[in-house]
Amino acid sequence: MKKLIGTMVAALLLSSAVARAEMVDRVAAVVNRDVIALSEVEKRAAPELSKLAGVRDPQKRAEERTRLIKTALDALIGEKLMEEQIRELGLGVTDSEVEAAVADVKRQNNVADDAQFEQLLSGEGFTIATYKQFLRNQMSRMKLVQLKVTPKVKVSEEDLKAAYTQYSKLESGDAEVHARHILVQVDAKATPEQVEAARKKALALAEEARQPGVNFAELAKKKSEGPSASDGGDLGFFRRGVMVPAFEKVAFTLKEGEVSEPVRTQFGWHVLKVEARRAVDVAPFDQVKNELESRLKMQKTEKYVEQYVQELRQKASVDVKI
Repeated sequence: MKKLIGTMVAALLLSSAVARAEMVDRVAAVVNRDVIALSEVEKRAAPELSKLAGVRDPQKRAEERTRLIKTALDALIGEKLMEEQIRELGLGVTDSEVEAAVADVKRQNNVADDAQFEQLLSGEGFTIATYKQFLRNQMSRMKLVQLKVTPKVKVSEEDLKAAYTQYSKLESGDAEVHARHILVQVDAKATPEQVEAARKKALALAEEARQPGVNFAELAKKKSEGPSASDGGDLGFFRRGVMVPAFEKVAFTLKEGEVSEPVRTQFGWHVLKVEARRAVDVAPFDQVKNELESRLKMQKTEKYVEQYVQELRQKASVDVKI
């Protein structure tokens, strides 16, 4: 009887806590006895949600918002479940471990003092206190992963050779291009008329660059509005995946010495010239083996962490409210 009364009291306390939370903030989910507020979910999804302003179709925007909210909520539920395991297993992180991690972050970012570090953190939305708590949570979860997941992660020689075969296929036959460009800047808030005026200016520069005897580098020094103008618009050699997609697509279709039509990116209109192309040699297996092993371990760890969280979720009481 006492056990039943205790269970009833606990249930009433939980429902009361949820009711109070809903008065202040809508409840997104209840994980065992932990409440996840909708504001937490929206904060986690904020960087991705901010990009939805560019989606014009209201239905697509709504569908994408729903997907992003669900992804963020699933991540928070997983973290709550892992936090419970961390408490049960006593895998907390000491103050000295946190301070050592902070010192390491400072060293990696060449931060000289606390004032500079605080300024750096504020740009990321942290105070020193909230950042230390963030580190503590991350490090605790890492201890849990090392205990429950890492022993399962194995990378065989066969795995590495298969990964190298795939790597070789992707790398072979690819090329690097050496390009220069002239940029006509366009403000993010520019009107359609201003965008079109900038395009016409870039078009005139492309025509000028194609005239016999015109030195593209000198023209870029005089007319480009980008940071590379002083170097004659020189971008050096680069491979696929380095530049923004629209820029890259044109750069890798131009022949040596060819000048492009104006290309639009978020920076403005670009006129490109490819100076040279060269094949990329595939690195030998021994040279990339360690990198491939690290990549495979990371991929397998992510997979096993997802499985582990799903196992925890199946055993837990998870009530999604949205």
